[in-house]
Amino acid sequence: MDWTHFLAFNLTLLAAMAAPGPALLYALRQSIAGGFRTGVATGAGLGLVASLWTAAALLGLEAVFRLVPAAFVAVRIAGALYLLWIAYGLWRDAHLPVADSARPGARAFFGGMLVNLANPKSVLFAASVLVVIFPPGLTLADKALVVANHFAVELTVYALFAALLSTPPARAGYLRLKPAIDRAAAAVLGALGLRLLLGR
Repeated sequence: MDWTHFLAFNLTLLAAMAAPGPALLYALRQSIAGGFRTGVATGAGLGLVASLWTAAALLGLEAVFRLVPAAFVAVRIAGALYLLWIAYGLWRDAHLPVADSARPGARAFFGGMLVNLANPKSVLFAASVLVVIFPPGLTLADKALVVANHFAVELTVYALFAALLSTPPARAGYLRLKPAIDRAAAAVLGALGLRLLLGR
């Protein structure tokens, strides 16, 4: 394993993070609504669980899901219901002041964790990417380095988003359009939740 493997992995990871999904949408909304610290805390929670999905893929959880499909289905249903719950809360609270609707501090961190726990397909994605990019026979130290690298990339990206979106112009724009933005975010998260719940 050398730096070219990490370069390929990081480029793939950045492309995956840029694709609109529940994690990115939640992080962006939290950064705008709650400010820089809330955005970073949310990103840390998202990044921790995303890197743990990679660890699980490296340790063979993807094989467990394939051997015991019911385990994957149970995790998928729980994740879908959580996304639907977030969507409901965003829609319900769209008219509330921003301080009442963003998840501050530790709640932001755990909220980020739960959003990425709600997507067990991440472990399948991680497993397929890891098999293609990294050579077989990784040592435990190599695997730990891959997981640490994944967390560092996720945290850096979400911190940059938080710095950009927590600026006064971004927050002022959000406050003007908060009901519409929150209801649009709720609709997207609800659709993703339904897709996860009804999909195969």
